[in-house]
Amino acid sequence: QVQLEESGGGLVQAGDSLRLSCAISGRPFSTNTAGWFRQGPGSEREFVASISSGGNNAYYGENARGRFTIARDNARNTISLQMSSLKPDATGVYLCAVASQRSQPVTLARLYDIWGQGTQVTVSS
Repeated sequence: QVQLEESGGGLVQAGDSLRLSCAISGRPFSTNTAGWFRQGPGSEREFVASISSGGNNAYYGENARGRFTIARDNARNTISLQMSSLKPDATGVYLCAVASQRSQPVTLARLYDIWGQGTQVTVSS
């Protein structure tokens, strides 16, 4: 059974940095696209970042570009999201996901078929 487990969330102040991690177990994912999404209360999942299978290509959502960095370690089956200069609107549950039919970055949530439970990030002003 494939499982994705996020960690690293917490309560921080505006301007702080935070690093999220996602561990994948149950199958290798080195040939698949991986990504991060944010979900606020009562809202749809918002694209944050996506990375290609080899880690050499990445896309970022508008709110992440220039401040967040997505990375992956295929040997350790992990994905990370380094977030800096955090703003209160970054508050939400951050979910990692794998698109098992893709190898290049994708922004649409419906293209991802394996999801974690999420980790809460709260940014206070």
